[in-house]
Amino acid sequence: MIIASNFKTNYTRGSAKAFIKEIQTFVSHTKSEQNVRIFAPFTALDRFDEIQNIKVGAQNFYPIQSGSYTGEIGFEQLEEFGIDTVLIGHSERRHILKESQSFIAAKYDFAKAREVEIVYCIGEPQEIRMQGIDAIMSYLWEQFEGIDIHYDRLVIAYEPVWAIGTGLSASLEDIEEVLTRLQEKLSAPLLYGGSVKVENIESILNVKACEGVLVGTASWNEKAFCEMIRIADTVKK
Repeated sequence: MIIASNFKTNYTRGSAKAFIKEIQTFVSHTKSEQNVRIFAPFTALDRFDEIQNIKVGAQNFYPIQSGSYTGEIGFEQLEEFGIDTVLIGHSERRHILKESQSFIAAKYDFAKAREVEIVYCIGEPQEIRMQGIDAIMSYLWEQFEGIDIHYDRLVIAYEPVWAIGTGLSASLEDIEEVLTRLQEKLSAPLLYGGSVKVENIESILNVKACEGVLVGTASWNEKAFCEMIRIADTVKK
């Protein structure tokens, strides 16, 4: 399974290094079989000499190798740190920073051409959730416009927008229903994100179609994130 932490706009290079060192020590000591991903802000990126099943990724990038795009980060800057996994389509990029589906698709194509792992985020707002499962799925499928769902390094993270950072999590039945419907058309691993924490990660990972989690706030404590990895190792599917 994939156990991923999204630092968002948190951590410095120094604090990220300390965090990653503790996670690597834990994973090495426990011989965890989880695929751990840590998405750090640009200024916290470095070469951390990650062990095999841990990768540090980028939360964002501009779809250009290099060029005249003041304030943006291109792939030339990511390649300096050996970045091999990126987040694309996160709801905070879509809804707060107003990234359009066409721009998201352009970023996707650019990352795909460089053969990096893409964790592609989808999710619906509360007003769509209130309309029922058919409306939810219609909304989610629209977020695949221009996206090659057959890319072999694609990972999909379903994150209902109303559950991100709110303390609310979709019910297990809701998670299972959406992931099962996604699974009918998609072969990529499916993650769940949205107020995942130590107290609920085991039940979420036991959802049949769920192959991991993308965690925000609750993963920013090293001991809590290690505990999530430990719990994931106890889940047998």
